[in-house]
Amino acid sequence: MTGPGSDGEVPAWLSGLGLPGLVDIHTHFLPERVLRKVWAYFDLASEHYGVEWPIFYRHPEETRLQVLRELGVTTFAPLVYAHKPGMAEWLTDWAVDFGQRTPGAVPTATIFPEPEVTTYLAKALDAGARCVKVHVQVGAFDPRDDLLRPAWGMLAEAGVPVVVHCGHGPLPGAHTGLDVFEEVLRRHPELVAVLAHAGMPDHGIALDLVGKYPRVHIDTTMVGVAFSEHFAALPADWSARLADHADRVVLGTDFPNIPYPYAEQLAAIAGWAAADDRLGSEFLRAVLHDTPARLLGASS
Repeated sequence: MTGPGSDGEVPAWLSGLGLPGLVDIHTHFLPERVLRKVWAYFDLASEHYGVEWPIFYRHPEETRLQVLRELGVTTFAPLVYAHKPGMAEWLTDWAVDFGQRTPGAVPTATIFPEPEVTTYLAKALDAGARCVKVHVQVGAFDPRDDLLRPAWGMLAEAGVPVVVHCGHGPLPGAHTGLDVFEEVLRRHPELVAVLAHAGMPDHGIALDLVGKYPRVHIDTTMVGVAFSEHFAALPADWSARLADHADRVVLGTDFPNIPYPYAEQLAAIAGWAAADDRLGSEFLRAVLHDTPARLLGASS
């Protein structure tokens, strides 16, 4: 089973799978001034990460939205994240509004360890937020912080998925590590957690957590593509292990902040499906549409 060779081939490939479209749980849309700062950071990626990281979809917002439509993305979670106190609330307000006014987008939120976190999180959930992003590395905070305990509990009770960047990739942070985040899971085992980048680079440990906690998932963001294989290669038994957790894998891409075409991520996922007889097209339909649609409450 082969994946699409280019973005232009994606719609026909999806049609061949019998899918109405893609549901992407890990994209990024941000206020313009914030996005410009993020892109400026990636422009210096060779200094930060030791590798060039050109933004492939460096376009105005409307063009980026059109690209997603042309690819066949029917539903997506536009994720935001804060790197300092006092930022998460207004970013969340922006993300909720963006999700409400943008076709295909779902309202999202973010959290940060600060006294008012439950206030703005509750407001966002009441307004229909259907996904939350937590970036432990960029935020440089401890996910076990007592200030976050009620927020984790609120999210667990609501059943809203939380896309958590808690792995050591692309660089370790003060509080990154799947062992650190597992302490949060022990306290809140009902939390619907999506381990961003499949816990990169500790992909095997991420699958261990999926096996231990029935509401933990992994997303495919930048996993298994040529760019990432240079510094976070997948284990040899990746596809075999995925077969044991096929309903807990969801499409994520990091669009638009990726240094390669969107189709490369789909091709990587197709390669996993082809590598084990227990996966195949049924796995692809689950990963690319059914499971993320269920998590996001999408009907498409």
